[in-house]
Amino acid sequence: MPETTEILNALVLMTNFVFVPALAYGSQLALGALGVTLVFGILRFANFAHGDLMAFGATITILITWALQAAGVSLGPLPTALLAMVPAIVVTAIVAIGIDKAVFGFYRKRKAAPVVLVIASVGVMFMLSAIVRFIMGTEERRFSDGTRFVVRALDFKKWSGLDEGLAIQTTQVITVVVTLIVVAALFWFLNRTRTGKAMRAFSDNEDLALLSGINPDRIVMVTWVIAAALATIAGSLYGLDKSFSPFTYLQLLLPIFASAIVGGIGHPVGAVVGGYVVAFSEVMLTYAYKRFATYLLPEDLAPSHLMQLLSTDYKFAVSFIILVVVLLIRPTGIFRGKVL
Repeated sequence: MPETTEILNALVLMTNFVFVPALAYGSQLALGALGVTLVFGILRFANFAHGDLMAFGATITILITWALQAAGVSLGPLPTALLAMVPAIVVTAIVAIGIDKAVFGFYRKRKAAPVVLVIASVGVMFMLSAIVRFIMGTEERRFSDGTRFVVRALDFKKWSGLDEGLAIQTTQVITVVVTLIVVAALFWFLNRTRTGKAMRAFSDNEDLALLSGINPDRIVMVTWVIAAALATIAGSLYGLDKSFSPFTYLQLLLPIFASAIVGGIGHPVGAVVGGYVVAFSEVMLTYAYKRFATYLLPEDLAPSHLMQLLSTDYKFAVSFIILVVVLLIRPTGIFRGKVL
């Protein structure tokens, strides 16, 4: 039997390299999936431009952050980007509404099939991607400032007396806290406000909602404002936690759609749950368990290999596998999607 100290070291190791990163990553995927599922539930099409809408929102956040930093404005220990996200949401919402009027609204008026809107969203995706790369370039950008760590590994080692140190970044804590606030606010809006109830009615039965006097143009506009806000927050938090690179957000589209479909596309709760399912699956399947096993197993049974199921290069392949399995076994997802 391993000693108590060895068990605690193993638990700290898993918390440091699996639980905390997966929790932060899952929060980012949950916000992205909420935007996808909201557009699908209201407007009836899968928006493939959502990943690049996240990149665009993050780009505006970065530009405003740099402007605030140049002016000497900061939030002390917190990232200045939290302040920059507010005007960035407004700019991204205006752009999203403009794109809808110029592209998606054009096809809605002609009663185009949903697949046409999907194809149009691919075109919007490339357009937004080009704009972001034109503004920011293709290299990685870091824009996080303030205090870097809430808990430092060395301080934790001194306090606990363990061999393993626990390091929790400020951006990871902010990501989880902001996600909780945003998700709670969105659910309150959908369930308690008149506009939110109108959106749910419109999603459930568009014809009946129109007969009851609901303004479809207003519902569409509010949907894009919320989707833009979710995209900006998710994209900015991801960039703060890791780094900003335009190509990364295109890759994020796969785990985001996997999250929405796993939970049940069109179901907000499902999008949140799906985000954490995909994130924990990716992190746990690509983590090397050698040190973890060394703490728990006798010395003569300690592994000599990494004990890694998949290389981190195949992280997004995990999302693809999950997506395929869910579509084959339970296409409606965990929560039987398509309801707000």
